[in-house]
Amino acid sequence: MNSSILYVIDGLEFGGGERVFLQLASALRDRYRILVATNTNGRFGHELKMLQIQTVFVDMSRQLSFKSVRQIRDIIRQNGIDLVHSQGARADFFARLSGRVADPPHILCTVAMPVEGFNVDPLRKIAYRFLDRLSSRYVERFIVVSDSLKRILTEGRGIAPQRVVRIYNGIEVDRYHPDLKETSLRSNWGIGPTAPLIGAIGRMAWQKGFEFLIRAMPNVISASPETMLLLVGDGPLRMELETLAKQLNVFDKTIFTGFRSDVSQILSTIDILAVPSVLEGFPMITLEGMAMAKPIVATQIDGITEQLVQDKQAILVPPKNPDALAEMLLKLMQDTEFTSRLGMAARRKVEADFSVERMVRETEKVYLSLLKAN
Repeated sequence: MNSSILYVIDGLEFGGGERVFLQLASALRDRYRILVATNTNGRFGHELKMLQIQTVFVDMSRQLSFKSVRQIRDIIRQNGIDLVHSQGARADFFARLSGRVADPPHILCTVAMPVEGFNVDPLRKIAYRFLDRLSSRYVERFIVVSDSLKRILTEGRGIAPQRVVRIYNGIEVDRYHPDLKETSLRSNWGIGPTAPLIGAIGRMAWQKGFEFLIRAMPNVISASPETMLLLVGDGPLRMELETLAKQLNVFDKTIFTGFRSDVSQILSTIDILAVPSVLEGFPMITLEGMAMAKPIVATQIDGITEQLVQDKQAILVPPKNPDALAEMLLKLMQDTEFTSRLGMAARRKVEADFSVERMVRETEKVYLSLLKAN
């Protein structure tokens, strides 16, 4: 009989964690019995339904809910779950306690962002840190998405190195076609076919650093008046970012699209991808930009520096530095030969190092090491 795996993630938003769990569930469902416990029937639930993955909806909207713990415990017992794999502070806590009180399955969790980096008020952050430390003892393996996160867990928290495995995120490289040039989107947004278009894609939260990209735009537009900025995504800071763009007199040069699912088409439309983040685990958008052979200006921070090498696959600038960001964006606009070389090198690197097939293969290896220990 095939082993049973339960994925637990709150699914309140569709981010990198949800995407990775979809990739794993889709790739492994022929070899394992897969169930997913998630919070809502939003985009994540819809994607699971399209894949015909068995899904159980559990309310994980509260930080501490013993009802949720009991629900997941019952799912584990009723379905004979062999391994529980979770991601996210609330999902981790519920999954760890549920697994502990049920017939103990193997418990594994992915850490893509340490609780210290959560965008929550100080009291809630203290609570998350306490619950995380309290329940970490029940986890047999931690999967981290970068070497910098591995150091945080092993050196910062004292977790034994053999309990922590680094597995890079991966994308479906064959779905991204650098030769695709989307023109209808530009027309829809009223952008001329030759206007330089800078794009940034992600959740509008402080970690993504969109504020510093907007602050860079006056310098960019002063030197290149036709340049437009495309900000794709939604989140708690959207209104503040729109207000900032108005204050800096660049609102008429900035298009806020809201959430979009057609990322590859948007990447084919833009000329340069900007990733101005101040804190990341291992961002997917950089991998997608690399797969589309786009020239990238990104911040030189942990996570990103494991994806991109300065002047080889991208230009990297200090975080929170609008002047440096503007200078490098203009440099890429002016040197088309250099931008092309960066883009093609980035495509080769993502093909070699960051495929979804490699991510699935390395994750399954961790699963088997636990399941064979029975």
